[in-house]
Amino acid sequence: MRMIVSGGGTGGHIYPAITLIRMIKEKVKDCEVLYVGTEFGLEADIVPKEKIAFKTIHVKGFARKITTENIKVLCKSIHSIWESKKIIKEFNPDIVIGTGGYVCGPILLAASLMGIPTMIQEQNVIPGITNKILAKFVRHIAVGYADSQKYFHSDKVVFTGNPVRKEVLTASRENGIENFALDVNKKTILISGGSRGARSINNAMIDVHAHFAGNKEIQLLHVTGKDEYNGIIAKLRRKSIDIEKVGNIIIKPYLYNMPDAIAATDLAIFRAGAIGLAELTARGIPAILIPYPYAAENHQEHNALAMQKAGAGIMILDKELTGKKLIDIINNLLQEEGKLSFMAKASKALGKPNAASDIADIAIQMLPKA
Repeated sequence: MRMIVSGGGTGGHIYPAITLIRMIKEKVKDCEVLYVGTEFGLEADIVPKEKIAFKTIHVKGFARKITTENIKVLCKSIHSIWESKKIIKEFNPDIVIGTGGYVCGPILLAASLMGIPTMIQEQNVIPGITNKILAKFVRHIAVGYADSQKYFHSDKVVFTGNPVRKEVLTASRENGIENFALDVNKKTILISGGSRGARSINNAMIDVHAHFAGNKEIQLLHVTGKDEYNGIIAKLRRKSIDIEKVGNIIIKPYLYNMPDAIAATDLAIFRAGAIGLAELTARGIPAILIPYPYAAENHQEHNALAMQKAGAGIMILDKELTGKKLIDIINNLLQEEGKLSFMAKASKALGKPNAASDIADIAIQMLPKA
């Protein structure tokens, strides 16, 4: 089996692709993979480290309004389709899969026009513009949310959920508690604004840390992002909070073992990226969600609303976020009998832990018959 996978720009497109590649390789022993991205996207750094063959095309995303720059982008896009055809002819794939981002547009379009079986995976409730266009050409569309099916109006759509890393599913609560030196008798709250952090969340957490410092019921594991870490530590010191002494606050710039942290978590305070939410629901973790307000098509707010509608999350808009609001919600969840447990069950009901396997099966079924 020979397979081209494409997706890039953000980790939300790249990590699902890597998860799918790993799953398909588990199911198909003789599987050769080529990843197509751009030289400036995150994929150029992440994918080669996974020891996956990597090639680039020259393509740029369209602005979301009519500009003269879009004319240049269109010219580049036409050239990138020619580049894509060349890569496809050289690699000769059996199938081509896209996980979103403008980079996968040319390669999926070229493959479809050349008669090669193609599939896209849409992570968010509101589909990205590239996947909306590609939906007219590909054979199958695997969606992460049931609500996103209506945007495609197609019998090609399958609701699979979003692919989740195996490490998230197999990590144990016991190991997570041990690895972070957590107290097994306290509720653990995990705070993360993504790999780069979120300033609005970090700033709101200053008051939260001050309020709950030394609390006997909860412990806070706060991931600030590398650029934000020193500033947050300095602000806590100005409030005379010594995290080494209070005993229930852990602050990290970055976590390389996020699956262990999720496994040990009772409540998450997160952005509303699709893959982060897929990982939380796969483990049945309730969440307070602060959608990134500048996400394309405002898709994070729609992701968060889907969680809230199901009873698995509570949404706070970024512009309305304050430390006091977080404190009030946390206190209410702790004090209202059974509320956290109810949300955990609702989160678990949303989870699709087998999504990667189901999407892989769809891909394998597309293989040309011998």
